[in-house]
Amino acid sequence: PTPLCNEHILAMTAPYNIPIINSCTCLVVEELKTARRYLKAIDKNFNIDEKIFLELNEHTTETETAQVFRTLQQHKKVILMSETGCPSVADPGATIVKLAHTHNIKVVPLTGPSSIIMAVMSSGLNGQSFAFNGYLPKEKTQRAQKIKNLERLALQQSQWIIETPYRNIQLLEELLSTLGSNTKICLAANINSNAEFIKTKTVAEWKTQNAPPIHKVPCVFGIGV
Repeated sequence: PTPLCNEHILAMTAPYNIPIINSCTCLVVEELKTARRYLKAIDKNFNIDEKIFLELNEHTTETETAQVFRTLQQHKKVILMSETGCPSVADPGATIVKLAHTHNIKVVPLTGPSSIIMAVMSSGLNGQSFAFNGYLPKEKTQRAQKIKNLERLALQQSQWIIETPYRNIQLLEELLSTLGSNTKICLAANINSNAEFIKTKTVAEWKTQNAPPIHKVPCVFGIGV
């Protein structure tokens, strides 16, 4: 896992992880530039030139993923690194982890932040039973129907979704126009950063507020009671 923001990178990285990362000869990452920047931030002596980097992201095809896996099989210890947060959680890394289990390769999770779990922790919504639903459908009617379905489920289980940052305000407006006035919405934006914003209010309360600072920043949306 990697920090959720570019502030306090070293402080937000579990010290236990650093020697493990250094001991690996191969790293599977989402984006080479940011991965290298992160590695240098946690250890200025990290020897990038001695490591093998393999890219795996939402654009990687099934054939390319298979090639990545064949390459990492040549190494004794491999790091799978998320761009932010935890690998495999709202993250393309799950495909490699699945292949590892299929080939009886040991998988070891390391400690680090998850924006989804941290949003649940700080929301006051149901943390005993919750569901992460990823992105809503793009088509307007389907989006509205999905929101209504999530509201029904939220009576027993808090529901969590995300959106492309530049569409955050649009999603909030859709939630406010579709959900009942007493339904609660949690906005958890810029988690761990100096600009962190986490608030849970009813739909009626949000409608009386000024626009929250969630435009073009990472935000997790919660629906509950």
